[in-house]
Amino acid sequence: MSILINKDTKVLVQGMTGRDGSFHSQQMIDYGTQIVGGVTPGKGGQELMGKPIFNSVQEGVEATGATVSVMYVPAKFAKEAMLDAAKSEIELLVTITEGIPTLDVLEAYEALQKRNIRLIGPNCPGLITPGECKIGIMPANIHKPGKVGVISRSGTLTYEIVQDLTDAGFGETTCIGVGGDPIIGSKFIDLLPLFEADEDTKAVVLVGEIGGQDEVQAAEWIKANMTKPVVAFIAGQTAPPGRRMGHAGAIVGGEDDTAASKKKALEGMGIPVAELISQVTKLISV
Repeated sequence: MSILINKDTKVLVQGMTGRDGSFHSQQMIDYGTQIVGGVTPGKGGQELMGKPIFNSVQEGVEATGATVSVMYVPAKFAKEAMLDAAKSEIELLVTITEGIPTLDVLEAYEALQKRNIRLIGPNCPGLITPGECKIGIMPANIHKPGKVGVISRSGTLTYEIVQDLTDAGFGETTCIGVGGDPIIGSKFIDLLPLFEADEDTKAVVLVGEIGGQDEVQAAEWIKANMTKPVVAFIAGQTAPPGRRMGHAGAIVGGEDDTAASKKKALEGMGIPVAELISQVTKLISV
């Protein structure tokens, strides 16, 4: 099984005609993802890579039956693109774009919520079910079908841990990069139940970082509900208070936002936390 996406998932690409959108669309097509069209307002009726371009997401959904849209639209146009998706019948919007103003994200997120459309991102690498479907910018070659689910706030750390999981023979069921902004569409506690319900996922790796309380909330949910083993890694152990580290959401605003406090909370709930990335696979027992 898989989480959210599989080999039958039909995908639209918002911003497909742009530089990043066209490059990553080809990468996804080469992987086997069913890209069924692109969306660029004003360019409807054109074709790119043999795929039709539509003026709106809903137009694309009606023509192709797509259930997912992935967005590479520049930040200044991102709110309009997300609101366009919110007017459609898609089930999932994956927003790769970074640098979207927080208030824009909030407005779009509320619109998507009203339509029960799940949002992954923004400022995320997307997700991949190895061997079946890749949506976003994750490097496909490091992933291998297996039995460990991965949820991460950091794209590059995800890649390192996935490479270790693959090399160690575990492989992955689905890997999801949730994004590093202060407001994101899907948090750890929104996705953990999906991995818990997936019969092929035997363990989960949770990759967190400084800032916010998502990891603490996840620890509480895992303690109360999760039957599968979870291993964690928290980035930013040496980050100074008050300084943003990489992601807009990775800033220590109080004592509970530090890597040390999150590590303590996770371990307090019985979740082993690796000190180094290289230790993650050694903590997994499935």
